[in-house]
Amino acid sequence: MIDIKFLRENPDIVKENIRKKFQEEKLALVDEVIALDAESRKAKQEGDNLRAAKNKISKEIGALMAQGRKAEAEAKKAEVAANAKRLAELEAMEPQLQEKITKIMMVIPNIIDASVPIGKDDSENVEIEKYGEPVVPEFEVPYHADILNSINGLDKDAAGRTSGNGFYYLIGDAARIHSAMISYARDFMIDKGFTYCIPPFMIRSSVVNGVMSFAEMEAMMYKIEGEDLYLIGTSEHSMIGKFKGQIVNEASLPITMTSYSPCFRKEVGSHGIEERGVYRVHQFEKQEMVVLCRPEDSMDWYNRMWSYTVEFFRSLDVPVRTLECCSGDLADLKVKSCDIEAWSPRQQKYFEVGSCSTLGDAQARRLGIRTKGENGTYYVHTLNNTVLATPRGLIAFLENNVNADGSIDIPEALRPYMGGKDRILPGGAR
Repeated sequence: MIDIKFLRENPDIVKENIRKKFQEEKLALVDEVIALDAESRKAKQEGDNLRAAKNKISKEIGALMAQGRKAEAEAKKAEVAANAKRLAELEAMEPQLQEKITKIMMVIPNIIDASVPIGKDDSENVEIEKYGEPVVPEFEVPYHADILNSINGLDKDAAGRTSGNGFYYLIGDAARIHSAMISYARDFMIDKGFTYCIPPFMIRSSVVNGVMSFAEMEAMMYKIEGEDLYLIGTSEHSMIGKFKGQIVNEASLPITMTSYSPCFRKEVGSHGIEERGVYRVHQFEKQEMVVLCRPEDSMDWYNRMWSYTVEFFRSLDVPVRTLECCSGDLADLKVKSCDIEAWSPRQQKYFEVGSCSTLGDAQARRLGIRTKGENGTYYVHTLNNTVLATPRGLIAFLENNVNADGSIDIPEALRPYMGGKDRILPGGAR
């Protein structure tokens, strides 16, 4: 959510930003919210004037009564009564106007960074850089579900019976690799100086509304029936919500955290749930990084954060690339975002395994997260980035480390988490 003062003073910039995001249907909202804001400020000013007048007239009534000028005092009392009626109307009007303003402001997109490429959708995202050689082996790389089945590591049929489509059992060495990757991602980020955290896996609607747009919420979040609680789609939601309504110590900035959680998503949309494999599912696990910082430091942290994910995957012998998200592919709260994509030797193309975003002060403004320094109180900037989301990360690992004989190499970084194993053999062989 952008600053209403900025919108009031720069309506043309806000409208141009809306055009860059190809959301022309929202252009009229700018003029609408400006009109409501003017009405709200006028009502507030009138209310303030009436309150001041009430105090002044009350003193005058006392003086008139003391002088025995009862008729004049009664006239003043009638004036106070009339003002009180109008003041009651204004006090009822002000929160209604503010609610309308907030509702509109919540759907006007954040101002994107000048470096963001302009494009309508993800087909116009721009490749930034490749890291590692995208190798295509001489043998045919199996589909990831087949690799998992070859080590007796996947059971979707049983998950279908217990939970339905979009769920899975990971078994044996497959489950062990999965857990090893999560543990390694945790320690990788701790070594970068981030504080490890396990957050609540359910959050209230007030937090949901603070960290994401309504459209995103509807497409992603599972609501707990009869409760004001939602299952998180990423631990970023809980981690940012941790600071809701707080004034954090400026000396404590930046606050750098890495969090583990299971994640739950409806995955509503054109992609759908994958029937056979585990690329697009309702439940997965994730190691996230979250930063709260001063506005002037946010772009530096943005570049550090995505580079950590690149470094992480390269340590697992997975080639990756970074992809700059264009204006039309940015969620409304985001200022700038890039995807980290892993190489798929089977498909001979890259696929998304993580996303890094800076949201400016949009989330902090919605949730009331501020800091106080020498120049006064201001909203912090928030950033988030995926270290590892698996099973997608697991898919990238399997495809890039499977051998022609069906065995799977374990990179050196993972071996301490795999009991020293350097290879997994097909069929559960030792």
